[in-house]
Amino acid sequence: MSAKILFGFHAVTVRLKTAPQSITEIHVDTTRRDQRMRQFVERAKEAGVRLIDSDDDRLAKLCGSSRHQGVVARVQVLPQSHSLDDVLDAVEGVPLVLVLDGVTDPHNLGACLRVADGAGAHAVVAPKDHAVGLNATVAKVASGAAETVPYLMVTNLARTLNELKERDIWIVGTSDDVQQSLYDIDLKRPVALVLGAEGQGMRQLTAKTCDVLVRIPMKGAVESLNVSVASGVCLYEALRQRGG
Repeated sequence: MSAKILFGFHAVTVRLKTAPQSITEIHVDTTRRDQRMRQFVERAKEAGVRLIDSDDDRLAKLCGSSRHQGVVARVQVLPQSHSLDDVLDAVEGVPLVLVLDGVTDPHNLGACLRVADGAGAHAVVAPKDHAVGLNATVAKVASGAAETVPYLMVTNLARTLNELKERDIWIVGTSDDVQQSLYDIDLKRPVALVLGAEGQGMRQLTAKTCDVLVRIPMKGAVESLNVSVASGVCLYEALRQRGG
């Protein structure tokens, strides 16, 4: 099984909670003696995880970032045996899926996963091409959501959207070029919310595959929202309509 790096309190703590046996070792900054670090170290010791004292330079080299918060873990990649079909078959209630078309920035993906977890989305779907995969930066920004929300990368996004339609899941895309508002549609039904990257938005074929296109009302000078913010607006509107 291959290994990867997680860093930051949130990302590593979630792995400690969900799969401590998959953690090979945790490097901690010996200069941090605050309460948060003490509690974290105590939790790691209780889980029987190997702890290694390190300095800031070593931690930064391990994870490739200075934003490690003094915590870097080397972990085994957890097997993702589930497919989108498996995830949806296990859903109790009304499915809510977030689809990201063309999101290549790991910070944006991490933020999208975090908001998807908060809103109770059952999965986040993206194409294998023109999209960022799960990496240490994504996990750090997601604050643990990369461990809890299935992130499924598919070969053909348009085909996957059509397969969702066969399950009677309504495909709702977002666009700045339409008049119908997000707030004018029924999101209490099974829904997949489709968002494109800021700038170019969804690809043309993706937009054509959607059942309906809606806009997020913009009242100020800016023309669009960051994709993670837009994801939050859309997902939480669905949550509100469903009695959140």
